[in-house]
Amino acid sequence: MPRDFPRSRRIEDQIQRILSDVIRDELRDPRLTGVFITAVRVAKDLGVAWVYYSVLRAEGESQDLSKAFASAAGFMRSKLAKQLTVRRVPELRFELDETVRKASSMDRLIAEARSRDSNGADAAGRADDNDENGNDA
Repeated sequence: MPRDFPRSRRIEDQIQRILSDVIRDELRDPRLTGVFITAVRVAKDLGVAWVYYSVLRAEGESQDLSKAFASAAGFMRSKLAKQLTVRRVPELRFELDETVRKASSMDRLIAEARSRDSNGADAAGRADDNDENGNDA
């Protein structure tokens, strides 16, 4: 019977928690302010960890962030080595998580569609009122 919470998922959660703390409390790079870790996925052999992050500021700075993460990767990996319970600390690969941006884009599209529907319903309602009063629409 497979475990409900496999070792790899526990390690992913542990890496996410540790890296979030390191970024928030220990890194001094101003390029990484407003960045948070959204998910971590590890390879089956635990040799590589893909770290997904999101940004709480303006778009167009992802190139700058990739350089910031590249320069801080060694420091973050050393912090992981001190706190993780594995023999070999995985190589860190950072990728921008587009989920938050896509979700806000979808929210905006839904709000626009709703406002168009309600404006269309108001106009149709006024046209129906005119028809009932004997006026031409």
